[in-house]
Amino acid sequence: MILPIVAYGDPVLRKKGTDISAEYPRLKELIDNMYETMYNAYGVGLAAPQIGKDIRLFIVDTEPFSENEEYTKEERDFLKTFKRVFINAHIRKEEGNEWPFNEGCLSIPGIHEDVTRHDTIHMEYVDENFNEFKETFTGLAARVIQHEYDHIDGVLFTDKISAFKKRLIKGKLEKISKGQVQADYPMKFPNAKK
Repeated sequence: MILPIVAYGDPVLRKKGTDISAEYPRLKELIDNMYETMYNAYGVGLAAPQIGKDIRLFIVDTEPFSENEEYTKEERDFLKTFKRVFINAHIRKEEGNEWPFNEGCLSIPGIHEDVTRHDTIHMEYVDENFNEFKETFTGLAARVIQHEYDHIDGVLFTDKISAFKKRLIKGKLEKISKGQVQADYPMKFPNAKK
């Protein structure tokens, strides 16, 4: 089922998510719905807060990036098959070069800004079967994970841009929260007039 994506301004996007257990109600259905919602919106990641749930769960599928000829064949092959569920994730270390990349967000349609992030992350998480992982991710996969991870910590990509850029987009963000934006997918706006 395609779920509405929560728009900028909703308090759930600012909450730090809580860990969940394998007994979380209808978890498999929730994950399936999140994938369907993400694909419907042409996203490469989706976090539970974006569908109104303040839990530490996000999904990633970088396949759309695999068509980009700027990446090596090895990178494209990896991106084509990198699809994961991250539950109770915790980044333990960020390192390596910091590099800018133009990011957007399904909860903030129509706004894209360069965000600088580290190229390597070390993290712990469990998958949908609650198997435990300690892994290191690099490059574009690390970036997508960091963006979604920020969501489960109540952080948005717009928090990471300069004060000047924040002032430039302030009016657009207010319009998004009121539903005065065009999105090609269902959304829930916190400040829309009834």
